Amino acid sequence: MTVVMITGGAGFIGSHLCDIYLSEGFEVVCVDNLVSGKMENIEAHLNNEKFHFEKIDISNREDVAKIFQQYKPEIVNHHAAQKSVADSVLDPFLDLNTNLYGLLNILDAIKSNPIKNFIYVSSGGALSKEIVGDETSVETDKPQQASPYAINKFAGENYIKVYTKLYKFEYTILRYANVYGNRQIPDGECGVIPIFLNNILADKPSVLMTYEDMPRGCTRDYVFIEDVKEINKLVTHTPLNTEINIGTGIEIPILDIYNTLAEIFESNQPILRKPPRLGDVKRSVLNTDKAKQLIGWKAKYELNDGLKMLKEDMQREGKI
Repeated sequence: MTVVMITGGAGFIGSHLCDIYLSEGFEVVCVDNLVSGKMENIEAHLNNEKFHFEKIDISNREDVAKIFQQYKPEIVNHHAAQKSVADSVLDPFLDLNTNLYGLLNILDAIKSNPIKNFIYVSSGGALSKEIVGDETSVETDKPQQASPYAINKFAGENYIKVYTKLYKFEYTILRYANVYGNRQIPDGECGVIPIFLNNILADKPSVLMTYEDMPRGCTRDYVFIEDVKEINKLVTHTPLNTEINIGTGIEIPILDIYNTLAEIFESNQPILRKPPRLGDVKRSVLNTDKAKQLIGWKAKYELNDGLKMLKEDMQREGKI
């Protein structure tokens, strides 16, 4: 039986991956420090003999090495991360410790415990070039690297490319747009939807942080969790040995996100305006032609459909 290790496995995206890997017959090692991950996301699997939960921090080199020695995973799906651009500016050492040193601890463990496939989550938004006019960001663009988060993610991509040559494993780098869906918590760059949603459900106003020349807010590309699950399934079976953008290719102002949420969840709460955060990229939209050409992946869910499905999931689980 193939063993897959998912770092950040109790988190938003990682827990969904635990679900799909178990459904496909993999043995799953879920690694999480539970800083943002939640046991409730994986509690359905705790009695499954094919599922193993290990509470460790990937910044601890010895703990990471022990996990590799104990379970000997053939596939690593690395989703553990410090994912907030703003926090990376406020505390670049924390970002470095998790997003780069943590990755290096995993890569170092691979030297003594060979694997076959490494899936690395990077950021299409943070690594986007400066978008002008009708452009979309392609994988070959030179990244802006406007924050410590972006710098460390880009460095991580390059470390993986070096280690794959040295230690002979395959890989795929997934440059996500802003992912949204059920189980997401209101933090980090991707957290604007749950932040807005929490405020709407609590009948509180929200805040739009934007530049003076962008009255509708910075723009982002939003991709639904179901589409993200699908690309992870595909590259688990067919590594691409390159980086690919994962988004919809649709550029949406953050104010439009709020208005769509307010309509679906029936809210009349206003939104307040404040200056942007340090390190904020003004515009981000991803070109995903490469993913379609290499593996046949294309996002199926537009924002309105995904948010309606999110509402249905929350209603079914009694969250609203």
